[in-house]
Amino acid sequence: MLQVNDAPLPYEPGMTVRDILKRKNYIWRMIAVFVDGELVPKAKYDTRQVPDGADVKVIHQIAGG
Repeated sequence: MLQVNDAPLPYEPGMTVRDILKRKNYIWRMIAVFVDGELVPKAKYDTRQVPDGADVKVIHQIAGG
């Protein structure tokens, strides 16, 4: 089981950051993703596997003025 923004998500072996984003329907372009406190570069979303029990944070970046 994973925790994604403090909500449980069933784990599947080989799951990547991109898989999590699709499952949770995160489509905003400007996001930051952290796995167990480590920032995952956008270029690695398709290849960065997430281990069972991981704590994932997806943060929408919003600009204002």
